[in-house]
Amino acid sequence: MSSPFVHVLAGVVRSPHGRILVAQRRQGTHLAGLWEFPGGKLEPGEQRLDALVRELREEVGIVVQAAHPLISVPHRYPEKRIVLDVWEVTGYAGQPQACEGQSLAWIAPSALPELPMPEADRPVIAALRLPERYLITPPLAMDQGDAVLAGIRNALESGIRLVQLRLPAWTRDRLASIARTARDYCRAAGARLLLHADWQLATVLGLDGVHLPARVAATLERRPMPAGKWVAVSCHRADELAHAERIGADFATLSPVRETTSHPAAAVLGWQRFSALASEFALPIYALGGLDAGDIEAARAAGGQGVAAIRGPLA
Repeated sequence: MSSPFVHVLAGVVRSPHGRILVAQRRQGTHLAGLWEFPGGKLEPGEQRLDALVRELREEVGIVVQAAHPLISVPHRYPEKRIVLDVWEVTGYAGQPQACEGQSLAWIAPSALPELPMPEADRPVIAALRLPERYLITPPLAMDQGDAVLAGIRNALESGIRLVQLRLPAWTRDRLASIARTARDYCRAAGARLLLHADWQLATVLGLDGVHLPARVAATLERRPMPAGKWVAVSCHRADELAHAERIGADFATLSPVRETTSHPAAAVLGWQRFSALASEFALPIYALGGLDAGDIEAARAAGGQGVAAIRGPLA
């Protein structure tokens, strides 16, 4: 017999200074003493947003005025299965208070990884630290280094805060030279730089992480970089997403959502299939393939982290 299934709504509530509200589970409850995002169970026949509004009113005394889905996390405990359905609260009235006798705290997003929280909340922490736009550099030739760096500078000026340096045809020495300069640009802008495939070089250069092709990830039994560094995987199918989750990747891209000029014959997912896959795995997932900044809202509605793009404008 399978364990019971529970649908749980949770809200990410921010203070005017950007800190995030967390509540401590009371003694005598499941996972007592751990911290979590406030929320509770979906009632039969209840709409998801209605449940979020009700739970945050009952638990912390605020009235949700605006919210959008952030991430849906399926998780299995020994005694039950849950889907943690997390929403970002973008507008609310009232001052949060402990309406059920629990402890509350306002935590900086950067401090969340060190907070003792249930395992189901870990992908939520990653989602909160990731932006909604992810730039992947186009595969330019080795004599176009100036164009690569100019493109990264322009993207940073437009607000991009996550970049993958993807130049698979370059020699390692030439790639390292460009990566050092790109790293410095990103650090100055408060952005993160991931290197395509080569986690050893990413480590040597002090980059923020690595983005693995699915074929490379398939050869690994665990994440190749430590906690504190980002590990991402390019995925196209459910089995690739499952492996990315299994090795401890922080996030994934899923493509192609639409037809692309680089792979015109590839079978497209469409938003319906993208949404179905995104809901199955406990990973923030960027939509990729024929998309641009105008598709961010659709990606969010489909359960995605946002949009990744190589050629589409993200400004």
